Amino acid sequence: MGPPLGFGLGLRHQHFDYILTHWPEVAWFEAISENFMDSAGWPRQVLHRVAERYPVVLHGVSLSIGSQDPLNEGYLKRLRALADEVQAAWVSDHLCWTGVAGINSHDLLPLPLNAEVLAHVVARVHRVQEALGRALVLENPSTYLRFRHSDIPEPEFLSALCQATGCQLLLDVNNVYVSAFNAGFDARAYLDALPWERVAQIHLAGHQHCGTHIVDTHDRPVQDPVWPLFAQAWAQSNGASTLLEWDGDVPSFERLQTELARAQACAQGHWPSPLAEGGLDAQDPVVHGAAPSSPLSTPIGFLMPPVMPRSTVHIEAQA
Repeated sequence: MGPPLGFGLGLRHQHFDYILTHWPEVAWFEAISENFMDSAGWPRQVLHRVAERYPVVLHGVSLSIGSQDPLNEGYLKRLRALADEVQAAWVSDHLCWTGVAGINSHDLLPLPLNAEVLAHVVARVHRVQEALGRALVLENPSTYLRFRHSDIPEPEFLSALCQATGCQLLLDVNNVYVSAFNAGFDARAYLDALPWERVAQIHLAGHQHCGTHIVDTHDRPVQDPVWPLFAQAWAQSNGASTLLEWDGDVPSFERLQTELARAQACAQGHWPSPLAEGGLDAQDPVVHGAAPSSPLSTPIGFLMPPVMPRSTVHIEAQA
């Protein structure tokens, strides 16, 4: 995959004009594959112009590597064409499934982690890599439940998948924190168990804490407890290419650059949050593998309206 690219940002339509006018000092851009692969218009022109000046990585959300549906060969053909056009540094997607019976849920749904699913995903990764003509990079998803049939820890599953296929990993540090809180496992131990020689990229993003659970929202700054995990991950990966994601309530490009500068400072040991005053973890329970014993009960109805009409959602908190 070549040397690390440094610190980059997502290519979002809200910033097209700013980027083309100012050509900002950003090391690289990550583009959502589906936003560009079926467009022959302005978005694709922008991507081509950006690719002339910056390294570009393609990040997909619809590969559905874990689905029982056949792989979409047309999708793979169009994805490869786009990757070849912009000379993508690599192509990534998520360890998940997004639909079944031809219906796309437009969500990144978790997989049971066991030997049967591992064999299924291995076979599909081989086919995807053959179709794309390059190694696939897969991201650990944020999860909100665990399957009874899961008997392989996720780091072990990822390691076995990489060993069997030669694929690489996109480590989303925020997703580790979110999943660790929701499932009550040790986030630092998760990081220690990863095959770091396979980590090609790191993601950082913001989340919404709802008391009893955390939702991976990508609509706010990186939250304080995630920074020490990022510092650990960045060090263990020997400075893997790092990207800041911000997909909802997208702020100005300058605001994103400020947040990215926080990540660069954190990587260099300058803590961007109050956690520095209490040590690396400030006694955060997720870092030690346990959720709070008495979490607050918080309504999540306020999170739903941007996705669903309020009339279809009625959720009440109970004390």
